[in-house]
Amino acid sequence: MIIVIIAGGSGTRLWPLSLPDYPKHLLKINGDDRSLLQHAYERAKHLTDKIYVVSEASHIQHVKEQLADLPEDAFIVEPARRGTANCIASALAYLSTRHDNDEAIATIAADHYIRDVDGFAHSFRISTDVSAEQKRIVLVGLEPDYPATGFGYIQKDSLFDEEKSVYNVHSFKEKPEYAVAKKYVDSGNYLWNCGYFVGSVNTFKQKMKEFAPDLLAAYQSLVDAKPETYEQTYLALENRAVEYALIEKIQDLLVIPATFDWMDLGSFADMAKAVGANKENGNFVSTDNVELENVNNSYVHNEEDKPVVLIGLDNVVVVNTAAGIVIARKDMSQKVGDVSKRINAKQS
Repeated sequence: MIIVIIAGGSGTRLWPLSLPDYPKHLLKINGDDRSLLQHAYERAKHLTDKIYVVSEASHIQHVKEQLADLPEDAFIVEPARRGTANCIASALAYLSTRHDNDEAIATIAADHYIRDVDGFAHSFRISTDVSAEQKRIVLVGLEPDYPATGFGYIQKDSLFDEEKSVYNVHSFKEKPEYAVAKKYVDSGNYLWNCGYFVGSVNTFKQKMKEFAPDLLAAYQSLVDAKPETYEQTYLALENRAVEYALIEKIQDLLVIPATFDWMDLGSFADMAKAVGANKENGNFVSTDNVELENVNNSYVHNEEDKPVVLIGLDNVVVVNTAAGIVIARKDMSQKVGDVSKRINAKQS
């Protein structure tokens, strides 16, 4: 089995901790000495020694520094971001010349927060076995534990393999309104779509031929590109997500409910949930250079020498770095992504 770690991202939702040239997966969470990317690599090593990383040119050097024991040819560099469809196509093109094209490939994200490594390995061993046996693309979905409106959903269909808990996929649902998301969760028939896909080069090629010939053409252009023309070829591709370009069009997808915990750190509210409280009254404080007075349920991160003081506040996020300052209500911290894009546009 081969694992491809997708280490992209534009560094917007956790600004100013996460920046375009130093995005979320490079960050260390919860006082850990390893980044999200390094944890993803450690999880991958529980499954295989055939590990590759796809990352974008703007921060590839940081990625290589954090994964220093990987050889140079384990890194697949995107000249610029062109969406997950082309990211995966580039990985498939790269691997097609280096491995058996019938060997299962699992794509995993570098920026997911997962603690249960054994459960993670169990889910992906099953998914790769099923994909190889059936020559079908297999997804790993997460059982939702609350009605999230920020994730897409996979609707399960009939049970394909009871022993392995494999289901046929009925359909995909876009990020729903709260009331709709609640119905999904209450029904028990939906999983969060976390972007975990398993299939061989040949399986992906066959599905692209059937359902996404334009993506197959993009894949083939990358296979055929010479080193001196690769960047120009890649930059000419249309920016698009793999779900829209391919996955949601396929008629015989399978899905396995994950057997591990999972969190997408998509906001500072998620970050606060992941790290928990390390001070009284439900507060998290990153350093000693923070003072709180009558503050509750708040997340405070300070990276500068000057002290940060909060008085009489509840349910807030305060993040202070050299790149900027965020002060927000915790339950509105997902708006940081929109604001940071405006800031990046002004600075570019």
